[in-house]
Amino acid sequence: MENQATIIVSELFQKHRNVEVVLYPDVLAWKEIEKSSKRSSGTSEPGQSHTVKVCEIVAVHKTEDETDAQTRKHPKRIKQHSQQYPHAFTVSYVRRTRQHLWRCSDVTFHCADQQICEQWIQVTNEQLSLLTNRPKNLLVYINPYGGKRRGKRIYEQKVAPVFRRAGIFTDVIVTERANHARDHLKTEANLDDYDGVVCVGGDGMFSEILHGLVTRIQTDHDVDQNQPDAELVPCSLRIGIIPAGSTDCICFATVGTNDPVTSALHIVVGDSQPMDVCSVHHNGVFLKYSVSLLGYGFYGDVLTDSERNRWLGPARYDLSGFKTFLSHNHYSGTVSFLPADDNVGNPRDKLQCRSGCRICQHKHSSKDEHNEVSEEKEKPAEDSDRDWNVIHGKFIAINSANMSCACPRSPKGLSPSAHLADGSTDLILVRKCSRLDFFRHLLRHTNNDDQFDHWFVEVHRVRKFRFQPWHHELIPLEDPSERPENPDLNPASSLQETYDNSTAESSWNCDGEILHHTAIQCPVPTDQAVCSGN
Repeated sequence: MENQATIIVSELFQKHRNVEVVLYPDVLAWKEIEKSSKRSSGTSEPGQSHTVKVCEIVAVHKTEDETDAQTRKHPKRIKQHSQQYPHAFTVSYVRRTRQHLWRCSDVTFHCADQQICEQWIQVTNEQLSLLTNRPKNLLVYINPYGGKRRGKRIYEQKVAPVFRRAGIFTDVIVTERANHARDHLKTEANLDDYDGVVCVGGDGMFSEILHGLVTRIQTDHDVDQNQPDAELVPCSLRIGIIPAGSTDCICFATVGTNDPVTSALHIVVGDSQPMDVCSVHHNGVFLKYSVSLLGYGFYGDVLTDSERNRWLGPARYDLSGFKTFLSHNHYSGTVSFLPADDNVGNPRDKLQCRSGCRICQHKHSSKDEHNEVSEEKEKPAEDSDRDWNVIHGKFIAINSANMSCACPRSPKGLSPSAHLADGSTDLILVRKCSRLDFFRHLLRHTNNDDQFDHWFVEVHRVRKFRFQPWHHELIPLEDPSERPENPDLNPASSLQETYDNSTAESSWNCDGEILHHTAIQCPVPTDQAVCSGN
């Protein structure tokens, strides 16, 4: 801070003590001038210093009733100082606590001169106005039925007060049916009036808003979403997530906790996180977008069964998970994928995606370089059949993770080292195995052991993948689900026409929504959405 220019400095009064308060371009700092206990001895000792980043100041406003409130607590002491310092202003700021939790705290400074007080308010607000990434107008959608049906109460009691304190104007819509928010965004909402869209709900509600926004933008720019290789136009409006659902996986993976106040504060200060969006197609027809989990087999079966027990609320996932585990189904099919570039790391490198992630930043710089080169030289075809890896087998689960998919029950998630904006997804293949082996794999999602360290599990970082279920034909001669002698060898075998009882089909779990088409193709466009998080 010594190298920063001082904007304003004053000697003020705060909590029964004199403090020196300094505003720099990036930091607000204050410290006690002299310890009162040392005055009688003729010596002085510097007091404790406090600093708050300007980018984490929520608001600055004139204090009206602070003196009366403190007088009731310390009548004699405060009455004396209130006469000496009759004017006050309050700074609301972000206070970090344990486990990624944020809270809004206040510090009040008292002034002897009204002009000084007003000058501090004006100058600090001028600095905040320079933070152009902060929203001023938000469109809020509340799902009153998600999770434990507490979305409306969570917003009114915990989130709305934070937005009001920050001076953010909101238009609130409480959804009345499935896809209400999606349809409103696609056709009715005037997006030019807002700096962002806020989702109060779970992963399903986020997916609904994402589909509405992305579809609206592609339609406005005449982009055909049915073309798997179409270059999508990125979404410029940020999507804020207030967790009020059953699992809130997307919020947990981007913010680090499922806490409504923390999420609201991330939105207020303008934090943002680009996110990859995986588009899902079937026979040249667009089906859905996915930003977290696209799962076939185990997770598809869990979701399908849970839909029959929605009356149980979030507990339905526990019941359906237990039933699906006991069923121990496996499904036959062919997985084809195009491996990601080496510069995006690999799923087992233990490099977790955090703010300023070098993998995601490197992907952005590589993308810019490619755009410059492509103007001079046409890019050679790199999606030829020889570049694709093909795996035939019987699988208990096929999972595509665009992010870690962490949640409170699985703090590491399905793929701990997955990145949010690297233009790839982690493809996790769990082959047919014993029920005990599969249980060991699931158990490792809850501890620090490597969940990929099993003979029947393999994981690949990919740019695109396809899945084709087996029906009554094209079954490999040998059984590829047996334990391979060389686990690094991709089984490519000759095919024969036969019938296998294991070829019954599952459904895809696409961010908590069921896809009944099983044969799919999935490219991963880079950072098509921006989420409020860090």
